This record gives sequence, structure tokens and C-alpha cells, in this order.
Amino acid sequence: MQRFYFSLEITASEYLRYYRGAAARVVVRAQDGRSLSLPASNLRRFVAADGVRGRFRLTVDDDNRMVSLERDQT
Repeated sequence: MQRFYFSLEITASEYLRYYRGAAARVVVRAQDGRSLSLPASNLRRFVAADGVRGRFRLTVDDDNRMVSLERDQT
């Protein structure tokens, strides 16, 4: 398994595009420089009144399938 760390800042109005289906994926740059593409629906539980903000940890299996997405508290 691999872990990727990234920061994300999406305003509430920007996230509405994802919620309404205008954009299905979010592309982020991991701390190690790699680009990651993940389904926008995986961010729904992190949406607050001001959007999605914070540092996150994405864990993937050996086939690069998402195992977990957590807000990084470190």
C-alpha cells in the first residue's frame, strides 16, 4: 500500500460544480509531486460551509485503488 499526502482548498461554490456533476474528478498534486485524480464524490464527507479545505492522506492498494481518504491531523 502507498500513502499520498496533499492539501486541498475548494470553495463551496467551486464544489457545487462537482456536486452537480459538471466535473466528476478532482486532480490534486501530492506532496511528492505526483498528480492524483480521485472521484469528487469521495470528498463529500469533508464539505463544510466554506467548502473543502485541509491536508489529506490518500491510501491506495497495490493496484492503485483507493483504500481510504482521511483528513491528516499531523
